[in-house]
Amino acid sequence: MNDAYAFIEAEKTTHGVAFLCRLLKVARSSFYAWLAAAKSRAYRLAADEALVHEIAAIHVASRQTYGVPRIHAELRRLGRCVNRKRIARLMREHDIQGAHRRKRRSLTRPDRKAKPAPDLIGRDFHAEIPGTKLVGDITALPTGEGWLYLACWLDLQGELVTVRGGGLRCSRCGCGGCGRWCRRRGGGGGLAAGRSRCGCVLP
Repeated sequence: MNDAYAFIEAEKTTHGVAFLCRLLKVARSSFYAWLAAAKSRAYRLAADEALVHEIAAIHVASRQTYGVPRIHAELRRLGRCVNRKRIARLMREHDIQGAHRRKRRSLTRPDRKAKPAPDLIGRDFHAEIPGTKLVGDITALPTGEGWLYLACWLDLQGELVTVRGGGLRCSRCGCGGCGRWCRRRGGGGGLAAGRSRCGCVLP
């Protein structure tokens, strides 16, 4: 409808307003009301442009990570009382987007038909000699350089936690620290480790 009013405003010196309103099927009163509100529209447009400049500055300062909620909170902290929906509209119109947390997906898909691994610990979490009973697990952490595989082992005798991480993987699960930890501690015969769902067991 604004386009029709703008067309009438541009052509009213050539054709009469009444004729143009009949042609475009709009009421003359509506056209004159739109015309009277021109100053307020220009003021709102200028205010929106100034607000977009502030939003863009905050967005760049956040390394392009802030979305509507954080930008709204930052503007309020700076003393700017702005409606959250207005911020969302301006960010949408100017293609300003924050960083979204990616949907978490499982990296491990166990084989339901596989035979369960034997319980080497036997639910006995007590050890007399260090380095004879270990329990551990592995996880994958998202980093700026990709996925980091992190292995953690707990010695049941002294509750010593050893964490190893890196991009190296074992042939089964991606654990890069199991064998090195065992060799460093002098593991060998008589060493038992609990097996996690990844299927990695110390030798």
